Amino acid sequence: METPRHDDLGLGTWRRDPGTVVLQGAATPLRDPGSLAIVAESWAHVVPTEWSPHVHLMHELVWVRGGTLTSRIGNRIFTVPPGFGMWMPAGMVHGGRVTYAAEFHDAFFVPERTPVVFDGPTTIIITPLLESLLLRLGRSDLGDDERARTEAVVFDVLEAADRQFALDLPGDRRIDAIAEALLRDPSDDRSLAEWAAHLKVSDRTITRAFREATGLSFAQWRQALRIHEALALLSAGAEVQEVSELLGYSQPSTFIAAFRRVMKVTPGLLTKASLSGIPYQVS
Repeated sequence: METPRHDDLGLGTWRRDPGTVVLQGAATPLRDPGSLAIVAESWAHVVPTEWSPHVHLMHELVWVRGGTLTSRIGNRIFTVPPGFGMWMPAGMVHGGRVTYAAEFHDAFFVPERTPVVFDGPTTIIITPLLESLLLRLGRSDLGDDERARTEAVVFDVLEAADRQFALDLPGDRRIDAIAEALLRDPSDDRSLAEWAAHLKVSDRTITRAFREATGLSFAQWRQALRIHEALALLSAGAEVQEVSELLGYSQPSTFIAAFRRVMKVTPGLLTKASLSGIPYQVS
């Protein structure tokens, strides 16, 4: 079956890493689920990989090891930290990307055979147990009875995370130029007054537009965007000082404090979680 094209959700505003390969997502998994509910697949991406907007006929749960996953759904960007995955309901238009050398995993769930219901895109806790079960379902030597028992445990342990790591994109022509510039370069440090002068509007107009479109002030939105970018960089193995410099912070301590305010965890602890694959604990 040919995958539908959805060019209205183009990912051109994302800063694309050099050498990125752009793929079309498949509407169905490579393997037929037969009479069972879950099809699990895994592969490694030796180059940064991006999927243009597409839909699946089944629910999909995706997660990565040794890198980071970002998904664009409507006007929201989800950045998935280590130890977590992203659930996309069947029929939901989405695009995504994974960083260099990420080990990519996904599991497709047949809707009419899936007793677990998530109303929309949802961050899922990928515990070691859940990951082991899904990897087991990716094997080719399991009988139907073994698969059915494994699926039953998956449904028992599948759990949404307390926090959803989503960034709302403004989608407001008064401030789209600001959002696009910061998506291209999160270290852009122009002040509210400088942007107002550049766009020939008042700073109150920019402030009001950000509040109405995202619920955040201009400064809060830029900080949230930088934290999303930091998640990707840290998960890919970048050092805290390097991330701090790339994102335009004056010193690492300022970055660490900002990161902890948003994520409720230090960058160092998140990096350890990335290496271990175990969800970090919020203090």
